[in-house]
Amino acid sequence: MTVVHVVGTGTIGEPLIGLLCDYRKRIGIDEVTFYKHSPVLTDRPKINGLLKRGGVLAVRDEKVDEFRKLDMEPTYTAEEAIKRADVVIDCTPKGCGLENKERFYRKYEDRVKAFLAQGSEFGFGKPFAVGINDEAMRDDKYVQIVSCNTHNIAVAIKCFGMEGGKNPDNFVTGRFVCIRRATDISQEKKFIPAPEVNEHKDGKFGTHHARDVWYLYNTMGHDLDVFSSALKVNSQYMHSIWFDIKVKNPTTAEEVIQHCRDDPRVAVTYKKHANLIFSFGRDHGHYGRILNQTVISIPTIGIRGDSEVFGFCFTPQDGNSILSSVSAVIGILYPEEYRERIRVLDELLFDEV
Repeated sequence: MTVVHVVGTGTIGEPLIGLLCDYRKRIGIDEVTFYKHSPVLTDRPKINGLLKRGGVLAVRDEKVDEFRKLDMEPTYTAEEAIKRADVVIDCTPKGCGLENKERFYRKYEDRVKAFLAQGSEFGFGKPFAVGINDEAMRDDKYVQIVSCNTHNIAVAIKCFGMEGGKNPDNFVTGRFVCIRRATDISQEKKFIPAPEVNEHKDGKFGTHHARDVWYLYNTMGHDLDVFSSALKVNSQYMHSIWFDIKVKNPTTAEEVIQHCRDDPRVAVTYKKHANLIFSFGRDHGHYGRILNQTVISIPTIGIRGDSEVFGFCFTPQDGNSILSSVSAVIGILYPEEYRERIRVLDELLFDEV
């Protein structure tokens, strides 16, 4: 029996569990289990919705009765679910993945094929983003699915700086400003009243976004000159990124836009408002998500001279991390059939938003 276990039911965990449940037969998964930490009454509709999709609930042994009192039925304890799994995907808040690695996952390395962690769990394992370094993710016990904005920067480098990935040597430098939403619409805390700028804590890369994309490309032997800045704005819609990429070969706006259109995981748009793009995902995406790696705003693309590309792109709200997580699961379970099996996910992607 092939089992995938997801730890956490938050912003990434819930839609990831839902997608795995909905596509489990087509992907080649027999069972999807998931761990919920606390029995919360207001979470009951979400948990029971995942159970109806075919998910199987796991909780801490001492909390089984508490969940049952709230009409949520666990099947496994937390560690039972890890023991049974072929792949474990950690979707807990920042820092918890590294803690779980030392506390739980290392005990089951001989049973579990691979452990994945989401977003900013730097140091958890090899960085991965589908469509960027697929070939580098082989035989790794621990994999870090890079953050949603790191996905976006990585794809911008591929499309605008590397001629769609065909010529990595064409890239010279990349400068990025991550304009981040304050919180997801599912979150009720930590909203901010006004834009808040981030410090440049890394002397070489600025913020973790450029650092992470450097490590992502370094799995393929590249040493990129990248730097990022970041700020939060008082919005709950989407992140966006301003980019300025210098290249060796002369290019045109038409050429770089075509590279975007040629990449199946890149969506383009003629929209310039985050709320309109977010709304499209809510109406047409699986679990209301856009699963593309990025959404490029075509009207903002410009060329300075003939070798500097700039513009804006929007970051799908964790959708790209979800896509990479499911792709990584397929690669771990079916390495020889990876390219064929991930095609089932193509129907979830948009060409245009």
